[in-house]
Amino acid sequence: MIDRRLYLSAAALLLAGTTPALAQETPATSERDQIAADFDKDTITVGIGGAYFPDYEGSKTYRFTPAPVAIGSVKGFAFSVVGNRASLDVIPNRPGQTLDLQLGPVGVVNFDRSSLSSIDDPRIRALGKRGTAIELGGYVGIGKTGVITSPYDKVSVSVSYRKGVSGGHRSDIWEPQFTYLTPLSTKAAVGLYASAEHVGQGYADSYFSITPTQALASGLPTYNARSGWKSYSVGGFVTYSLTGNLLHGFKVLAGGSYSRELGDFSYSPVTRIAGSPNQWLGALGLAYTF
Repeated sequence: MIDRRLYLSAAALLLAGTTPALAQETPATSERDQIAADFDKDTITVGIGGAYFPDYEGSKTYRFTPAPVAIGSVKGFAFSVVGNRASLDVIPNRPGQTLDLQLGPVGVVNFDRSSLSSIDDPRIRALGKRGTAIELGGYVGIGKTGVITSPYDKVSVSVSYRKGVSGGHRSDIWEPQFTYLTPLSTKAAVGLYASAEHVGQGYADSYFSITPTQALASGLPTYNARSGWKSYSVGGFVTYSLTGNLLHGFKVLAGGSYSRELGDFSYSPVTRIAGSPNQWLGALGLAYTF
């Protein structure tokens, strides 16, 4: 299983490489002008790292896995392919603009509990495999550059909707998200983000309910989870350029997040007995921007 929150974190990390880093550290005028000019050019960042995250959603045991990411902007159109998640902003960004309207498609491949070999707890394995879920939908959002700390920091808010169209569930997922990013210099940037998920009954049944047959096989009690707000997540990230500046060359990335299962999802035996409602994630990687 690969938790989509892993890739949200990775995306936030790499986004730090796509913001002009002119604040705090004051470069020479020619360097500052060059960075500003580069910001309006096409850019692509690719990265690979290692992530430490739960075996399944609600697990109390963790494992390491690779986390590949690609994110960028071509002709003003921003895109991301972040592990099992892809999105495209169909509203092009114009040179020098400070307001970023966002709209486009989003898709997720949800691997949660689709492979039992990656789950340590025999009780969860006894509940059976879930099919790999394909979740398709769209998002809308808005970003503003130059808000709090400098003319170059950025606040973004968005909300996405996805629908499971095959596999493990055929349910609705709503996800509001907030991201704040500020450059510390031409080489470093930090950020914060927060998100939440509201899921439908199909999702609740697939991953958090336990039928009498499953209870007999696993030893966990029966449980009927209801739709609602499933979880919230908060996290932070930092990136530092090893060569050049944040808009060119190699950079190191690090970040982490905390998630809390809510309501019926926190009281499910999958979470409360076999796992934990408190979920942690850490990631460290290397990226290149060109």
